[in-house]
Amino acid sequence: MFIPLHDSNDLKHIRLQWVTWSLIVINVLVWLVTGLAGDDSEFTNAAYLGLGFIPSVVNDIVELPASLVLVPEDATYITYSFLHGNLLHLGSNMIFLWVFGDNVEDAMGHIRFLIFYFLCAAAGAFVHGLLLPDSQGPLIGASGAVAGIVAAYLMLHPRVRVWVLVLGRIPLPLPAFIPLLFWVGFQFVMVVTDLGGEISWGAHIGGIIAGAILVLFMRRSGVPLFDRTIETPKAVIHESPQTEPQKTATRAAPPKWGR
Repeated sequence: MFIPLHDSNDLKHIRLQWVTWSLIVINVLVWLVTGLAGDDSEFTNAAYLGLGFIPSVVNDIVELPASLVLVPEDATYITYSFLHGNLLHLGSNMIFLWVFGDNVEDAMGHIRFLIFYFLCAAAGAFVHGLLLPDSQGPLIGASGAVAGIVAAYLMLHPRVRVWVLVLGRIPLPLPAFIPLLFWVGFQFVMVVTDLGGEISWGAHIGGIIAGAILVLFMRRSGVPLFDRTIETPKAVIHESPQTEPQKTATRAAPPKWGR
């Protein structure tokens, strides 16, 4: 499909997107601990089973051996989102979080953004479990939470120019709504056509729905949806032809992928 590279959307309400950075660092560190041990290692498999979201376990269809229980079942609605199967899985989620997370954090504030992230992750696990209630495979990956961020960004900044790598080789600057609406639509098509596949499209759908709803009331007061206000470039000055010139400076444009 496409890979987001950069958006021209500066931060307006916060100085640093430290929650976004922290989430990326934690995800990378967790992958280093589990990934370096090897996908087939006993340690990694135990982490996937103990921290991953397993619908059949949460729905009390099967019981996880006591030796593999690392956290309460309900906690896996969140813990699964910090596990990734390989570098490509991790990288695809983190680049989406890097490009789009900062502006959603900016629109909500640090604490509300962190809560938003976890709620979208939980919603992704919930829909995955709803669609595949007897699945015994662990759901892992941050894509449910990231899908929520994509939905929120789409509703906040649909007209912002985003540089994307199309088909893995063609860099294009596009209004955000073009690639993001295509991505969202693709998830809904795939959840119908590839429900039992390796990728949990249901987790993506859950995150998208949660993100689109939560952004309505978790954004800061005064932060508009759909970029309703057209911002002019910074330091634009208008002078009137009056005897005593009046100067009016307009404000700058507001600052700025699961298994």
